[in-house]
Amino acid sequence: MHSDFDAAAPQYDDIFTYSNIGKAQRKLVFKYINPIIQRDKKLSILELNCGTGADAIEFAKLDHEVIATDISAGMIEVAKVKEHPKNLQFKVQDINTITKDTFNKKFDFIFSDFGGINCLSEEQLEAFFKTASNLLLPNGKMAIVLMPKNCLWERLYFTLKGDKTKATRRNTTESVVANVDGIGVETWYYNPKDVSAAAKDYFSTRKVKPIGVTIPPSYLEQSFVAKFPMLNIFRGLDSILTSSSLAKYADHFLITLEKK
Repeated sequence: MHSDFDAAAPQYDDIFTYSNIGKAQRKLVFKYINPIIQRDKKLSILELNCGTGADAIEFAKLDHEVIATDISAGMIEVAKVKEHPKNLQFKVQDINTITKDTFNKKFDFIFSDFGGINCLSEEQLEAFFKTASNLLLPNGKMAIVLMPKNCLWERLYFTLKGDKTKATRRNTTESVVANVDGIGVETWYYNPKDVSAAAKDYFSTRKVKPIGVTIPPSYLEQSFVAKFPMLNIFRGLDSILTSSSLAKYADHFLITLEKK
């Protein structure tokens, strides 16, 4: 993980959280995790890579006890000044230094949204799943949203621009340096089968869903495809194109895991 995300913190909500594309993709994520979080039972939730806190605040509004963490002090600073319930704590925390004793408690649900886990190498990803298992209560669940290797939008967009390198940049087992507000961030892309394989010793895969098969990546926010009526059409299509087989072709995908 990189504290260089501090550079993106001041404008992150404007360029993603409250953008048309960001809201459309987040709505899909919540559609798929609602069976876990929309319940009378109060859950203990750990969010990793929480950014500026949009998801954590929604969890807390449902009366769950939430600890939300991010390596970026800048992101946490923005999150803390937002109005939020008292049952939510924001903490600066590097995901790679978390141990089973970091929080002095165990959780019902661990969540990470929109590619934070893509900042982990294959070795770090496997270590993360071991740690996550130790942080969960029996039958605890985890849902993470990652960027896959075969995003159709990205291939189409950069191919039309004549940039074949960027069109296929995700489809590699090596790390890729992604641009985050002028800062290079080392990124690894994973398809659902890669995640299931890395987690198999500790978790069973319960659900895989595409997030943004037709809803485009956020860097197209200023283009016509992110405006009415095009985005409404894409949102409608994404509500239909929900097969797990499409997950590796979307901008992101959600995978739900249950502790063994």
